[in-house]
Amino acid sequence: MADLFKIIAEIVNIIHDVIMAAAAQIGWQATDKDLHLWIIGIIGIIAFFIVQAVFRRLAKWSITSISFIYTFTLILVLVFAIEIQQGITGRGNMEFADAVAGIYGFLLFFGIYVVWRVIRYGLTKLVKKEKKEGDTSKKGRRYKG
Repeated sequence: MADLFKIIAEIVNIIHDVIMAAAAQIGWQATDKDLHLWIIGIIGIIAFFIVQAVFRRLAKWSITSISFIYTFTLILVLVFAIEIQQGITGRGNMEFADAVAGIYGFLLFFGIYVVWRVIRYGLTKLVKKEKKEGDTSKKGRRYKG
């Protein structure tokens, strides 16, 4: 896990150096704060437009899908925060496998929830269909009293 973070940090550092060198060549003396403002701002707004388009489409289909994506993102942050905390404090082992197991736990319980919802939906449809068939068989009859 620590090696993964070191690799990611090295990639970010290389990208940082390339951008700072390019900025210096065009005469822009960017500070670290300037770089964060522009790069994170641009990445953020592009991500926003992509997420906005995807979520608009998903909202027409199912709010549950949006809730899943939000919750999954929250779980990812929580799991890695716990692993980082374990690495910092030395309480527990900081392992990528632990993070994966936690994510699998969420997916397992969400899968059980989805199966439950599908069964409930199917039963509801079946009951409505039987009621509808029962109602249509009485149509056309008149009370002869």
